[in-house]
Amino acid sequence: MSETHATTPVFPPGRYGRRREGNRSRWVPILAVALSAIVILGLTVQLYRKFGEGNYDPQIIGWNDPTDTEMVIQFRVLVPEDGTATCMLRARDYDGFEVGRRQVDVQGPPGGGSVEVSESVPTTARASVGDVMGCRAAG
Repeated sequence: MSETHATTPVFPPGRYGRRREGNRSRWVPILAVALSAIVILGLTVQLYRKFGEGNYDPQIIGWNDPTDTEMVIQFRVLVPEDGTATCMLRARDYDGFEVGRRQVDVQGPPGGGSVEVSESVPTTARASVGDVMGCRAAG
């Protein structure tokens, strides 16, 4: 049985390009990924502070007998100390279609706590249900 020796292949010059030397280019993608992760994390924290869950907890109390052009919605919202809540109110008809929407700002009491609010929502037709779609920090 004859023995063959493995040799390093010899490529014709200029045919397959050049081999890279050093590992300088390996750090560029790693650095780009790390920098992107830091930027995404910072953006996530900033957006969570603005739109994320806070201490605002709206609860519907009720609504008045609506007219063809208006519904008054009563609700309670928990607002932190020295805070202002922006709440989105919605009026819907018997079929569940939205017939009115209004955004209102609610100023928190000194020391924070619950605030009961009664706000009018203009409607395009007679509404049957009033909703507080949500509240968040004003700003």
